Amino acid sequence: MKRAATVALTALAPISWGSTYAVATELLPPDRPLFTGVMRALPAGLLLTALARTLPKGQWWWKSAVLGILNIGAFFPLLFLSAYRLPGGVAAVLGAAGPLFVVGLAALVLGERASLRTVLAAVVGAFGVSMVVLTAEARLDAVGVVAGVISSASMGAGTVMTKRWGRPEGVGPLAMTGWQLTAGGLFIIPVAALVEGAPPALDGKAFLGYGYMMLINTGIAYWLWFRGIGALSATSVTLLGPLSPLTAAVIGWAALGQALSPVQLVGMAIAFGATVAGQLAAARTARPFSSTEKNDQNISMDLTDGAVRR
Repeated sequence: MKRAATVALTALAPISWGSTYAVATELLPPDRPLFTGVMRALPAGLLLTALARTLPKGQWWWKSAVLGILNIGAFFPLLFLSAYRLPGGVAAVLGAAGPLFVVGLAALVLGERASLRTVLAAVVGAFGVSMVVLTAEARLDAVGVVAGVISSASMGAGTVMTKRWGRPEGVGPLAMTGWQLTAGGLFIIPVAALVEGAPPALDGKAFLGYGYMMLINTGIAYWLWFRGIGALSATSVTLLGPLSPLTAAVIGWAALGQALSPVQLVGMAIAFGATVAGQLAAARTARPFSSTEKNDQNISMDLTDGAVRR
């Protein structure tokens, strides 16, 4: 599969994550973000691990745990803490700054060259997102800001280390995604129990919302994300991040009746343009796919009978 198609498929992950706010506010119990984190991650992780029929071996037990905590277990609670302590716009901007963490870490850990165009794309993308989500009433909270920064750094470190460690021989992205989601979900359980107490009662809408979160928003989305990390540079993947708040803004306008001002529309155009420019810049410096990465270009790789037997 060509690089453009791989980028497009990977982009479906942040686009899906952009629906999280709408689904949570319309279908899920209020004020239970950590329980929602568990319901997103753990069932999806167990399902994908069962489909892959492969468990970690040797050092991959602790590596999967570390990656699961960075990408899921620490990221979700810190993100929710930031969202509760800050106006949504400020939290979204802190999240949009995540590509800058990855650009720096990828240069240090992976030796990926950070071109000036790539850095500018990350900065301009975050600026465009700020035009979409920030309001004049936005106020800063120290705890919320720190939580937002650390959550972005955690996801950024997880992205880079996922690329750095790769995958065990003969193991595809389906199993790797399952391992990480399971580890992350298990990590959140005691935090959720301590902070939120017993699980809430669930109605039909909640089951529908959690089903969507588990299968589409998390299981498939993170599989596409980690699959993309295996095939593309870490910088290229993370520069797709601004698509998440942009999708949230579009859904808010189309489904929730939220108005979009001219400034927000300009910001959306800037952020989207920066995302495209970042992919073009990353493509110029991309190294050729290795034989392992070429195998990842087949989207059905982990869904065939041969992959399941693995």
